[in-house]
Amino acid sequence: MTTALGIGLFIATLACILANAFEVIAKAVSAQFVVRNCAEVGLDPRWIPYLAVVEGSGVAGLVLGLLGRPLLGLAAALGLVLFFVGAVLAHVRARVFHNLGFPVVFLLLAVAAGAHFGGSLA
Repeated sequence: MTTALGIGLFIATLACILANAFEVIAKAVSAQFVVRNCAEVGLDPRWIPYLAVVEGSGVAGLVLGLLGRPLLGLAAALGLVLFFVGAVLAHVRARVFHNLGFPVVFLLLAVAAGAHFGGSLA
C-alpha cells in the first residue's frame, strides 16, 4: 500500500471512530435528531439503546484494532459496514432521502476503516 493511501485510510479510520462515537453518545442521550430520524424511517425509538450498543461495539473494535489487534479492527469495520448498509436501506425503504448522505458517509468511513485494517493484515 502506498504511503499516501495508508495515511488517508488511517485518517478515515480515525474519522470513523470519532463520528461513530459522537453518534453513540447522541443515541445514549436520545438526542432529538436521533429520535426524529428514527421516526422518519419507521424505527421504534425503543431500538435506539440497542443501536448505540452495536455501534459502540464497532467503535471499541476499531480502537482495539489501532492498538494492535488489526483482525478485531477489521471485524469491527465490517460490522459497521453492515450496520450502515442497513441504515441506508432503511432510509431508502422509507423514502427519506433528505438526510441519506449521513448514513452514506458513515458507510464510506467504515469501508475505509475496513480497507485500512485489511491492508495491515496483508
